[in-house]
Amino acid sequence: MGHAHHDHHGHDHGHHTAGGGHHHDHTHHHHGHHGAIGNLKVAFFLNLGFAILEIFGGIFTNSIAILSDALHDFGDSLALGLAWYLERVAARERDRSYSYGYARFSVLGAFVNSVILIVGAIFILQNAIPRLLHPEASDATGMIVFSLIGIAVNGAAVIRLQKGKTLNERVVALHLLEDVMGWVAILIGSIVMRFWDVPILDPILSVCIMTYVLVNVFRNLGKSFRIFLQGTPRQVEPLEIRNSVRALDGVVDVHDLHLWTLDGQYNVATLHVVVAGPMDLIAAEAIKQRVRHRLKDLDVEHATIEIEDQDVECELGECADHTHHGKPEEPKHLAPEIEALSQPRPD
Repeated sequence: MGHAHHDHHGHDHGHHTAGGGHHHDHTHHHHGHHGAIGNLKVAFFLNLGFAILEIFGGIFTNSIAILSDALHDFGDSLALGLAWYLERVAARERDRSYSYGYARFSVLGAFVNSVILIVGAIFILQNAIPRLLHPEASDATGMIVFSLIGIAVNGAAVIRLQKGKTLNERVVALHLLEDVMGWVAILIGSIVMRFWDVPILDPILSVCIMTYVLVNVFRNLGKSFRIFLQGTPRQVEPLEIRNSVRALDGVVDVHDLHLWTLDGQYNVATLHVVVAGPMDLIAAEAIKQRVRHRLKDLDVEHATIEIEDQDVECELGECADHTHHGKPEEPKHLAPEIEALSQPRPD
């Protein structure tokens, strides 16, 4: 959160005085995490219970595919349990250790779950690819019954989690969507194998599903990396913020603008607002409040604002790179590999 430390001036004053509305938003943010906790708890117990059921089902149907999926579901249960715990941590209020709160622990959960999902996908591919060369037959009727149960159980959990807004919930929903699609593949394959002798169909479908899942996992990993590396939130456009704040009465220019997000939802900004001349604290506070309201409209929930007189030179090196009336320099993009991974906006 490095850039925030430049701008202590007036931050606490602005945040806590006129900030009644700001406090309400922060509380609403935590309500979002409490909703996520409930969703993840339901998904965890559904998944764990079904994984245990799958072991008996795999033995009963003599199906190595169902036993393999049971192991995969136990891995998913571990990921869900971790996500549930980290979402509870993310709901904590800020304290001395984490002055911005614990929201980013949710992103950590999304990152760890993505890694677990990649490992699970590799495990399934290791089992599916050899079966392309040496297909194996199983109890098709038993597989049909278990695939229908699997679709119902995992489908219920996916529907519950897809209503969530946190990145953690979206990644966990992807875990469970993978299971739903896996069971659909098993259902289709087992119905076909019930009437025709084509055991190769199941591994073909499995490979296709794993490819789809891995593409989505890497997309979510890109979002997590972008948040950890403090990239500009996708729903926030820096140039639009500059122009919008500049358009306010009493504002001459904006510079030293920094934008990041705590967890993909709660966006933070620090900025210097240049005014026409010296003003008292009451006038400066009025401008701050107008800027804050404008930023709220642009999806920035938390703003640290420093007011500057246009005749006084800013001491920060970042400010010296901008002229007060000219267009700010375009940032130089570092680490193009990371930039490509996080899919930057098209021009």
